[in-house]
Amino acid sequence: MFKFKYFTIWQDRCAMKVGTDGVLLGAWAHRGSRILDVGTGTGLIALMMAQRSPQAQVVAVDIDEDAVSQAQENVAAARCEDRITVVHSSVQELGKREGYQGTFDVIVSNPPFFIDSLNAPDQQRNMARHADTLTYGELMEAAWKLLSDEGELSVVVPFDYRQRMEDEATFRGFFPSRICAVRTVEGKPAKRYLLAFRKHPCERVHQVMTIGDAEYKRLTQDFYI
Repeated sequence: MFKFKYFTIWQDRCAMKVGTDGVLLGAWAHRGSRILDVGTGTGLIALMMAQRSPQAQVVAVDIDEDAVSQAQENVAAARCEDRITVVHSSVQELGKREGYQGTFDVIVSNPPFFIDSLNAPDQQRNMARHADTLTYGELMEAAWKLLSDEGELSVVVPFDYRQRMEDEATFRGFFPSRICAVRTVEGKPAKRYLLAFRKHPCERVHQVMTIGDAEYKRLTQDFYI
């Protein structure tokens, strides 16, 4: 269990637990009126986005049935069932459904990232961590279909996967709009990147953040107790 200011995350049935990556993405992504959380897991990012955008409708998808069930319970405990819908589906399948295409002004995803590593014995953890079930290319293709013309897609990736994500985004037609390098220690190389993309050419905003610095505290102050 992980307690935030306005909601609690139960995570005993989810492979991926609450972590810094999810908290950062949920705090950093732009707000919107119709939001899609891809690979919602516990429902953390969906709940953060709903908190930041009180009038928004949020759709949260995951392919893990246990995660979907737990996310639904976390959403219900936070009394957000009227604004967050948790769907047992892949984003690839969602992108094929009528009524969803081109409707989201914000898409967020903390995607699976292991590409060249061996799978672990735990199948649930494999789905959450390995890109077998959702490659970066598949994410970009689905996001292109689901994102509105002026919308923004935001993701978080380890530092050594940044180029792969940017290459797949460019191949699909996206343009980088915001880049935030996140360091764990001042003066050290970034350990992860927050990346945002849009469908049209735009100004690219660069930022560097260190865990615990003033910008990090500003971003997360409405969530951490």
